[in-house]
Amino acid sequence: MSHPRSRRGQALGLAAALVGWSFTAGLQHPWRRHPLAQAALGTTLAVAARAPLGLRPPHAGSGLRLGAAAAGLVGAGVIVGSALPRVRAGMAARELPQRPWHWLAVEIPLGTVWSEETAFRGALATLAAGGFGPSAGRLVQAVTFGLSHVPDARETGSPVLGTVAVTGLAGWVFGLLADRSGSVLAPMLAHLAINEAGAVAALAVQRSIRGGP
Repeated sequence: MSHPRSRRGQALGLAAALVGWSFTAGLQHPWRRHPLAQAALGTTLAVAARAPLGLRPPHAGSGLRLGAAAAGLVGAGVIVGSALPRVRAGMAARELPQRPWHWLAVEIPLGTVWSEETAFRGALATLAAGGFGPSAGRLVQAVTFGLSHVPDARETGSPVLGTVAVTGLAGWVFGLLADRSGSVLAPMLAHLAINEAGAVAALAVQRSIRGGP
């Protein structure tokens, strides 16, 4: 078992690498944003860190139950939020992928949710908890998750500080869900609900504006 100081170094090194990796998203290489490559990278990091992902019973069942409850709350929130004029205006102005079904069925589940949960709530959370303790480790993971979204904020023109704060808070909640259930399935379902519900709502708003079926 590695010494806590060694674990701290590993955690901070991985945190820096994940933030640095996020800034390469603009590279014009097909593999950089490929969902399978992203998912494989997250899985590799989790395996290398010996992260307890909790994908088998009994933790899997606990993760699914807690995650489903969180996903239900998220879905309800998106439905309510999409009725607000300002939110609808943001959805209408959002630039969406040309292949929406591929986005919903492959890119979000694999390229975003699986890859980020295995990397952040799997690999990084394991190393950070081992080096800094559960609470401080979750904070390291959450701050890193927030900072990794700086390139996304710049690309979409969103406020950088606001994006970091919101995604950092989401990272903290996702980490808490994983810790409480003992499985990354809980944050995966919550994360999936946020992204999928927001994507479907944006697609629906833009389709209604165009007057499509």
